[in-house]
Amino acid sequence: MIVPIVGNVTYSITLDPSVWIFDKRKILLDDAFKKNSSEQEESTEEAETKKAAERWNRALHPKHSKPPVNPDISRAEGEEILKNTYVMPIREFIESAEPAKEATEAALEVKGGDDVIISLSDLKQGFLLFAVEGKPLKEDGPVHFYFNDDAKRDIPIKGVSKIKIL
Repeated sequence: MIVPIVGNVTYSITLDPSVWIFDKRKILLDDAFKKNSSEQEESTEEAETKKAAERWNRALHPKHSKPPVNPDISRAEGEEILKNTYVMPIREFIESAEPAKEATEAALEVKGGDDVIISLSDLKQGFLLFAVEGKPLKEDGPVHFYFNDDAKRDIPIKGVSKIKIL
C-alpha cells in the first residue's frame, strides 16, 4: 500500500496513503474541485514559502527540529472522518522530492496496465484519492490520481502504485 516517488529527483520518497486518513492536509473529494484555481495557487505559494523556511531552520538547528504532529481528534471527529471520501494534494510531496530542473513529465505506474505519462505541472496540481468512505483503496489502489480539472473528475487514473519523474 505504498507509493514511491522516484526517477529524476534529488530525494526518492515513499508515500504511505494508509496513514493519511488522520492527516490535516487531506481534503474531501467534493471540496477538492470546488476551489478556485487562483485561490489554490496562492495557498500553494504560501505553503511553498513556509516549507522552505522550515527546511532552512532545520538545516541551521538540526537538534531543535521537531517532526510535524497532527492534533488530537475527538471520538465524534474520528467517526465523521471514517464516513467520507478523501484526496491528498500531491504538490508538497513532489516538491519534497525536488525534481530536477529538466524534469517535465511523470510516469504513473498502474497495476496491471501501461504507465500513464502526464506533465509534471499536471501532476503537481493533482490529487491522490486514498480513502472511500473512510476505507483504503484495496482492490484498485493504493491510490487514484485525479487531475485538478472538473472536466476530468470522472476519469481518474486508478491503481497508481509508483510515480516516476522523467
